[in-house]
Amino acid sequence: MKVLEQLEPQRVFHFFEELCAIPHGSRNTKAISDYCVAFARERGLEYYQDESNNVIIIAPAALGYEAAAPVIIQGHLDMVCEKTADCPKDMTREGLDLAVDGDDVYAKDTTLGGDDGIAVAMALALLDDPGIPRPRLEAVFTTDEEIGLLGAAAIDVSPLQGRKMLNLDSEAEGVFTVSCAGGNTTACILPVTRASFAGAALTVAVEGLTGGHSGAEIDKGRANANMLLGRVLRALSREQALRIDQVQGGLKDNAIPVESHARIVVSDAEAARRQLTELECVLQNEYRATDPKLRIRVEADQADQPMDEAATAKVICMLTCLPNGIQAMSSEIPGLVQTSLNLGILTTRDGEVRATFSVRSSVDSQKQMLKERLACLMEQLGGRVEYSGEYTGWQYQEESPLRDLMAEVYQEQYGSAPKIEAIHAGLECGIFAGKLPGLDCVSIGPDLLEIHTVRERMSISSVQRVWKFVVEVLRRSK
Repeated sequence: MKVLEQLEPQRVFHFFEELCAIPHGSRNTKAISDYCVAFARERGLEYYQDESNNVIIIAPAALGYEAAAPVIIQGHLDMVCEKTADCPKDMTREGLDLAVDGDDVYAKDTTLGGDDGIAVAMALALLDDPGIPRPRLEAVFTTDEEIGLLGAAAIDVSPLQGRKMLNLDSEAEGVFTVSCAGGNTTACILPVTRASFAGAALTVAVEGLTGGHSGAEIDKGRANANMLLGRVLRALSREQALRIDQVQGGLKDNAIPVESHARIVVSDAEAARRQLTELECVLQNEYRATDPKLRIRVEADQADQPMDEAATAKVICMLTCLPNGIQAMSSEIPGLVQTSLNLGILTTRDGEVRATFSVRSSVDSQKQMLKERLACLMEQLGGRVEYSGEYTGWQYQEESPLRDLMAEVYQEQYGSAPKIEAIHAGLECGIFAGKLPGLDCVSIGPDLLEIHTVRERMSISSVQRVWKFVVEVLRRSK
């Protein structure tokens, strides 16, 4: 039985539920891309699908709108896949278990993927109903947005005629996003060597953190599990001989990690346990407001051959000294984070430790500065950096007829003016603005809470209002 079939608007929630039944984490988008292609074929719509699984679907203008300028509706197909520690679901193979709680839709024990499944669902509902008064619609569904806007970077935009784009990848109703940060993914790579060491093996884990989106929530003061693990290892190493076997934490570079662990060998296990108990109290006090469930777990383990003394010292230095979090606030836009980075993924494999950062800045020179800072430190440690997923920022436009029209419709529908904001998170609008000269773009969306976490929720009533708003904006786009 469908969980959302009684919700309005029915076609929007119908498509959203069908999308949620298809696994669609980043780098796993072929099935959902094919679903969109099948949708277009069944309705005789023009479509394009590329090797990156991006899809463009084009519907002709409604009667009376043949002369109107086309409108691009844009969202992304991939979602961030997170689940609770005890959730048995394989999110690469299984769909989501949806549920309704009052005004909220959520997924049991996993992320919901409202970011950005609701955009795709709304676009499909628009394409599905030729009776909606609207210009030619060009729906653009990109892939791997969550891991560096990769689909948007790869897509061929030559089929697009429109120069007005409504991006549906925002998470706060009533906010028109008109500018965003640029960024990249920087991997800091440190080669390590190993040697025998006599001692007791322990697994030390920092767990229970709140996490969140590394752009939208980077200013909330929430703890980063990978950085706290470095702090824990540094504290232990100052009190006794210690060797690291491996460090591991985080799943996505753009999600603040909620858990990180190290397998270590120490000369005195009991002393280590006592010190970690004390340190847990210190950290719980520091983060009592932002991460009330923070804990340090310690268990006996086994390790054959840990890293040698020099490699252990370098790993601890790397995790202690690499920058993380807010680096600069905007001096022009109050409250806007200008530059930041997030150590989202920490891994040990094949003779190296890799720390992967999401780097963001609305000032390109500061983004470059952070890349150089990471490279400089890694060079001194005998490591290196690798860059990927470079994307440009989206600059604010003084003149925007689309924004003006949307503000007029919003004032009439809501009885107040919308908020016009810039955000620190990356949006694909910047890439499309570079590919489509003269693009007039605004990003909106319904209320989504705690995206990229298992607490993610989407407001039903907000979806209803935003849908009504989008339909009216299209009706007036003659």
